[in-house]
Amino acid sequence: MTSKLDQLKTFTTVVADTGDLDAISHLKPVDATTNPSLLLKAALLPRYTEQLNRAKHLAQTDLNQACDRFAVAVGQEVLKLVPGVISTEVDARLSFHTQATLTRAQRLVDLYTATGVDPKRVLIKIAATWEGIRAAEQLERLGIRTNLTLVFSFAQAAACADAGVYLISPFVGRIYDWYKKHENRDYQGSEDPGVCSVTRIYDYYKAHQYSTVVMGASFRNLSQIEALAGCDRLTISPDLLQQLAQAQGELKRQLIPGQASEPNINLDEPKFRWAMNEDPMATEKLAEGIRLFAQDQVKLERLLLS
Repeated sequence: MTSKLDQLKTFTTVVADTGDLDAISHLKPVDATTNPSLLLKAALLPRYTEQLNRAKHLAQTDLNQACDRFAVAVGQEVLKLVPGVISTEVDARLSFHTQATLTRAQRLVDLYTATGVDPKRVLIKIAATWEGIRAAEQLERLGIRTNLTLVFSFAQAAACADAGVYLISPFVGRIYDWYKKHENRDYQGSEDPGVCSVTRIYDYYKAHQYSTVVMGASFRNLSQIEALAGCDRLTISPDLLQQLAQAQGELKRQLIPGQASEPNINLDEPKFRWAMNEDPMATEKLAEGIRLFAQDQVKLERLLLS
């Protein structure tokens, strides 16, 4: 019998959540994604020494440009190994500024284009705040595809679909972490709150024929991945990808288009903000995620200035 990873690939696009070229080369995902935390790890890898040194030189005169160029340099190397796309993130500190997000996103695409990378192979990652969703809506109209990250609530997912974003990343593991801590219990398989969140979003999108791709992210264990087999895409860490590659046994598809779903909803800004206010998990985890990405961005900047 083939491995569970090979079985998963028959009905879900597998994405590597890493900038580690060795891991990508070995596990052969279709797409890859990075964020400030992963870029910080990549900066410490010997194979990125040349790119890091170039970014350090530029940082002396333009730190923001240096950070973007390093992110694009890492993405460029990753794209040599995957047939699909790379997700590159806008500075998390711009999460509440629509115009600044637009400007930074367009620069990232321009930098990729200047290196000969087809813009269609790039997804711009933006935190799914109201301001981020509005920026993504404008970028999509310009032909720049987006990946709305740090999705924790159904309200975020519904707003992203209405905005026409290309892809969303619901964070399964971080939702699980919050409920495990606050409910003082563990969860398995289909009862896992993170799994339930992605399943609800997937069923809603398919029932109402939204084209937005659902990419589950931030996994803690194989059980969560197996419970979401059939999701459009799953972005998985190298450790869990390796475990899947070694795991045997039948892997059944769990998410299938055509399941029952709730009525279509449309959220304006007040309704969106109220829905977020009523969801303490989503409010806390979105704020925390932005802070953590921003902290790693600052660490990367310090490294480039060292």
